[in-house]
Amino acid sequence: MQLAIIQGPNLNLLGIREPEIYGSENFEAFFESLKKEYPNHEFALFQSNMEGEIINYLQEKGLDGKTDGIILNAGGYSHTSVAIADAIRAIPVKVVCVHISNTHAREAIRNLDLAAAAAKGAISGLGLSGYRLAVEYFLNQR
Repeated sequence: MQLAIIQGPNLNLLGIREPEIYGSENFEAFFESLKKEYPNHEFALFQSNMEGEIINYLQEKGLDGKTDGIILNAGGYSHTSVAIADAIRAIPVKVVCVHISNTHAREAIRNLDLAAAAAKGAISGLGLSGYRLAVEYFLNQR
């Protein structure tokens, strides 16, 4: 199974950015442990602070005929980007959105999640474990 993980703005700062909200683990280290935990599966990782690059990668992976699922943490764009939501709707590959923090327990603007509304499902507030749960979802769809 081939899965793509797409990280949005500021997620390149995990481990140093607001550790009381996002934890202190670096995402690259977590990603390496995830690959070791699922050695029979292929993972691609992409991070961008730019909305258009996220859309391009969604389209690329969503239409390549090889990717079986996409795990998306669009960061702040989750709450503001109609364009990312439209890109999710435009591709045949299922997308599961992940938020490290519980967005519903934060500022009111974070309660609106345009990306999750377009996705197959969403996981919020379980830290980096949310990514593992998203992987398990895709593995159990076979």
